Amino acid sequence: MGKIKVRALGNEDLENKQKEQSKIKAKEKKLVKGGKGGERIVSVGPSEAELAALEVSKEKAPEAKEEVKKVKTKKRFKKAKKAPHSSSYQKAMGILDRNKKYKLNDALEMLQKLKRSKFDETVELHINTTETGVSGNITLPHGTGKQIRVAIADDELLAKVALGKIDFDILLANPSMMPKLARVAKILGPKGLMPNPKNATLVKDPEKAALEFKKGQINFRTELKAPIMHLIVGKLSFGSKKLSENIQSLIEAIKREKIRNVTLKSTMSPGVKLEI
Repeated sequence: MGKIKVRALGNEDLENKQKEQSKIKAKEKKLVKGGKGGERIVSVGPSEAELAALEVSKEKAPEAKEEVKKVKTKKRFKKAKKAPHSSSYQKAMGILDRNKKYKLNDALEMLQKLKRSKFDETVELHINTTETGVSGNITLPHGTGKQIRVAIADDELLAKVALGKIDFDILLANPSMMPKLARVAKILGPKGLMPNPKNATLVKDPEKAALEFKKGQINFRTELKAPIMHLIVGKLSFGSKKLSENIQSLIEAIKREKIRNVTLKSTMSPGVKLEI
């Protein structure tokens, strides 16, 4: 049975109050249900079709990421194209037999033909030795053609080194300076400037040694992990005779039996193999 409404007879004020209360209750029901009485509230959110599309995109997401990774990997490992050699270099290569070993005089003549620059190129000797640890020093008969800055360790100089100021190519020191040199060893060591008795830079008479270095004395030593050394032996402007004397003196100082092969080149030229 439905609800039975009781009407109070003869009391209009009470009846009006009941009507007002019933209207208020009806409005409250509409607010709770989100619509008119008896209506269903429509759910808020994605539809079934949208949910299905979302699931598909989630499944494809890893594949899309893999594709992006592949593209990035390809770009990362893409080989850089080597810049082509200049026409002058290719022309020089045309007159040089890379497989041939040249006698010293012929190799020096070849260097003059291979010259491609306007400046006075430095002549270098690249030597492969039979073992590591080959070292020594020699004063080249005609020097290297390079102005060598030689310094002698003292308190004032070491103070500058501690501040990172280095304006020399060779540092000489008396053995008595070693305790003070130890304070800047982390700066000098990586640059190959730490005085050492093996390369004749830690000596009893640094002033005399400085004169020898300025005359053209050079130190030679193989790399720590490879039996190879790179040395400067002069300038192209020296001419074949002076360069030949410098090279022969250096080879004799290193000792021929310790040398596996030698390559001669100038700053801008390809390497010329030497016959020893």
